[in-house]
Amino acid sequence: MVGLASRERQLVGQDRHTIMSQNQRRRVRAIVSGRVQGVFFRQSARRIAVSLALSGWVRNRPDGRVEFAVEGGSASVDRFIAWCGVGPDMAEVDSVDTIEEAPRGHFGGFLILN
Repeated sequence: MVGLASRERQLVGQDRHTIMSQNQRRRVRAIVSGRVQGVFFRQSARRIAVSLALSGWVRNRPDGRVEFAVEGGSASVDRFIAWCGVGPDMAEVDSVDTIEEAPRGHFGGFLILN
């Protein structure tokens, strides 16, 4: 996992082979509250999602929160959500509110929107 900060490596903690071999797919949509804009949250989230072989998107909301949808192996989705509860070094996450959705399977990568 070249390029990941040590804090991110600890939270992610899997290699790509393990991630790709997961069978159970999940999709989660979430809103992250706190000091999460202007702290490289979206860019860091994309890096983490790619390292976990997840697809989806992340965007800033006008109300100061960050929203994302992520899809992939169940354990990888859990690790991504756990990372979002901490965020990058400059973030101060208050909460991550999640909603499980049916997997759609049509994402092709992880995008930063707006």
